[in-house]
Amino acid sequence: MSVQADRHELTPARRRRRIALGLLRALATTAVLVALYYLLPLEHLNNVSLVLAAGLLILLAVTFLQLRLIIRAKYPTVRAIEALATTVPLFLLLFASVYLTMAHANPANFSIHPLTRTDVLYFTVTVFSTVGFGDITAVSQSARLVVTAQMLLDLLALGLVVRAFVGAVQLARQQAAPAAGPDGRPG
Repeated sequence: MSVQADRHELTPARRRRRIALGLLRALATTAVLVALYYLLPLEHLNNVSLVLAAGLLILLAVTFLQLRLIIRAKYPTVRAIEALATTVPLFLLLFASVYLTMAHANPANFSIHPLTRTDVLYFTVTVFSTVGFGDITAVSQSARLVVTAQMLLDLLALGLVVRAFVGAVQLARQQAAPAAGPDGRPG
């Protein structure tokens, strides 16, 4: 099936339904991740390096799984949208968990104490979006290093991950194309 045949296979209504279902799956996944973030006993963790390393490994594993799912998907573009809508919240919750661990390990890491889970999630999103209101700031050198790491990874997340997902969509379409004849019909 060629890319052209793939486009004609779905009516606009079916395409919208597929996209809506993908976004609903991503929303459900995000809701589960946020619920886990608020329910897991993160305040009992004291090793910031371990939380950061484990979180980054989980993020990498999820990203590679998403890439494989995109490549194998019947509708890779829809799957890529769903993957991005799942990966970004996971990334944000990872750093929120790290900041929460840092705030509990040493309240002097940040300008406001105590910080709640909502406070650190808010801080994470302001760093990600580069808004930086300044109401919560990293004070210690270690907190500033982690925030700097998040800023750099924000650029990578927006650049490399999106590029990898687009590349996976292109690869999936190329793999589907040889099944079609020169006139675009199945061979």
